[in-house]
Amino acid sequence: MTEYQNVYDSPPDGAKPDWTIPQNWDVFSPDEHAMWDQLFKRQSDMLSGRAADAFLRGLDILKLSRPGIPDYRELNERLMAATGWQVVAVPGLVPDEVFFEHLANRRFPAGNFIRSLDQLDYLQEPDVFHDVFGHVPMLTDPAFADYMVAYGQGGLRSLGYGALDHLARLYWYTVEFGLLQQPDGLRIYGAGIVSSYAESIFALDDPSPNRVHFDLMRVMRTEYRIDDFQQNYFVIPSLHHLLQVTVSTDFAPLYEQLEHLPDIKIGDIVDGDLVLTRGTQAYEKRAGH
Repeated sequence: MTEYQNVYDSPPDGAKPDWTIPQNWDVFSPDEHAMWDQLFKRQSDMLSGRAADAFLRGLDILKLSRPGIPDYRELNERLMAATGWQVVAVPGLVPDEVFFEHLANRRFPAGNFIRSLDQLDYLQEPDVFHDVFGHVPMLTDPAFADYMVAYGQGGLRSLGYGALDHLARLYWYTVEFGLLQQPDGLRIYGAGIVSSYAESIFALDDPSPNRVHFDLMRVMRTEYRIDDFQQNYFVIPSLHHLLQVTVSTDFAPLYEQLEHLPDIKIGDIVDGDLVLTRGTQAYEKRAGH
């Protein structure tokens, strides 16, 4: 992860022991607020009929009184009233244990910077737009909010099993790049999709990726790539299903099984998959992966 700019071995100057920092909303420049507004308009204009109902409801619940990067003092009043969660500012990516501790206590850590114009369509390190626009609307949904708490608690336990790589795949394929089957069609809810104009289209419309029904073991065996569109999307039937599978599973024997099972390569379809769409993998071949 050395390519990231905001990565530290210990809390930097000005950060508390839990890595939180003041948001200092008044310090953001007019250009930074304008970048948020540009990104917000572009994404919100195209997400109707694409984003999950829970995400769109969340956007409505979190409507703020002024444009620009949200002031967490106002944002957290609405979020706390909905599900007891709050957003806390951090200087960049935080250690795994710190991240899990925040989630387990209904705190979502958000990067306190925003991308530049030349990063409009892609940046590797999550900024405030990805973290707040992408993640926070879903935290207004009670089932998803409880799932994130369970994930944080499970993450803390996973550190004792040396199973973090497998658990990270669950986060990647649900929280970041998950799809949801609604009665009126397939929808996106993962933050990595809803905060990306291009992937919001690719994930639902492109014939290249596989779209496979969610299975916990399958997901935790599946490799992923951080630098391009996904070649597998996993589809949950409901947010309640995702929550129930997570809280009702004893992960200790699961980790034991995973130690003896091979990883599943990106783009592969395997025996037992319930395939919604078998992708052509044409994008994968064009990209040279």
